[in-house]
Amino acid sequence: MKRINEYKKMFSVENEMTLKQLKTTYRNLVKEWHPDKFQAGDEKAIEAELMSRKIIDGYHFLVSIAPETKTANLDEYNETINSPIIDWQHKGMLLEITFLDGNTYEFFGVNKALYIKLCQADKLTRFAKRNIFGSYTYRKIKKSEVEA
Repeated sequence: MKRINEYKKMFSVENEMTLKQLKTTYRNLVKEWHPDKFQAGDEKAIEAELMSRKIIDGYHFLVSIAPETKTANLDEYNETINSPIIDWQHKGMLLEITFLDGNTYEFFGVNKALYIKLCQADKLTRFAKRNIFGSYTYRKIKKSEVEA
């Protein structure tokens, strides 16, 4: 959640974000912080390099969790969450789940108590469908390696 809020703040996004709004803000930030605007070796050039990387990472991250992106990929997401869970990891408030079809998704804001319940569940996919998949912000981080 901290990462989401940090990127939303950088892009001046309130609650609802559109891809058009993100793209416009992204372009303006890249123009402002492009490393070529500064002398090579200057402190500002180094800062601009770091900031431009952060801007690019933030843009790709926010696009991946944007409502329009989720809507466009909803069929694939629903198909994936119906396949069995083969691996899961929890770091802080981030739950990473890998499915049998090879796709991996991150779910943001999942607390440790819910993660423990997931680990102890008899039927992982059923528990996750009821308590995680529809309730938390998610994004796809890895695509299946085997294409049918």
